[in-house]
Amino acid sequence: MTRIETAGMMREREGNKLQTHQLKYLAGYSPQITSQVAQLVAENRLGSVIVQKYPKAHDVRTDRLLYDFTVTIKNEFMRTAQPLSRVSYDGKIHVINNALGTHTFVSRVQGGKLKAKSEIRIAAIFRDAPREFLKMIVVHELAHLKEKEHSKAFYQLCEYMEPAYHQLEFDTRLFLTQVELAGSPYLP
Repeated sequence: MTRIETAGMMREREGNKLQTHQLKYLAGYSPQITSQVAQLVAENRLGSVIVQKYPKAHDVRTDRLLYDFTVTIKNEFMRTAQPLSRVSYDGKIHVINNALGTHTFVSRVQGGKLKAKSEIRIAAIFRDAPREFLKMIVVHELAHLKEKEHSKAFYQLCEYMEPAYHQLEFDTRLFLTQVELAGSPYLP
């Protein structure tokens, strides 16, 4: 091996590390898919591809509207599930830590009775995202009311509530990649 070949191999490895870091939301996807996304990133076209597929951001901007949006979906697909006490956007949830939303179950004793409350919090970054992405995250968090773990039954429930769940999850990962690298394509 010559010195030039070694230097070339080192540059290639460094490029792969950079690509892996830039595409961390796509870590579990095939090299073919990640290379296609890397090409869109390199050509600065990822944002326009997302906007072409999902032309506008939703209008669910307040916590009250988010609560209504979530309860409507819950009532359509999960009428018998426990009621939600709170649904809100949360600026403290960082998607960088692999959280797009959170669900909490709090049990309290009031008098002689045990009261349970469920809360859902959605990362504030989704305040300015397409409606489809917001729905995918809400569906995911609602599914945790019935299935606590990410099991086959959990994902079947997600697909029941949103048939395009897996495609929307992938597209949301593309959106997060775009936001991290160049900002949201939906903000002026």
